[in-house]
Amino acid sequence: MPTKKPNTKLTADWTDPDDAPRLDAEWFAGADLHEGTKLVRQGGRPKSASPTRAVNLRLDADVLEHFRKSGPGWQTRINEALRKAAGL
Repeated sequence: MPTKKPNTKLTADWTDPDDAPRLDAEWFAGADLHEGTKLVRQGGRPKSASPTRAVNLRLDADVLEHFRKSGPGWQTRINEALRKAAGL
């Protein structure tokens, strides 16, 4: 009568729950913070002391093209030009 071979795959993947890693301060520092069921975001960009505000502004096409062709940061340069014109 043939004998049944032991299933070694099941025993090789098994992990003893007593071998679980310790939950130390480093582990908790990397954990997500929740208030109830809501995830609380941590870190990120700090709040600005004088945040900008989004507005709708109509500009002449040639003025807009002049600032855009100067590359990234064109909106900041428009803001600087307006501050200078306003005497701020």
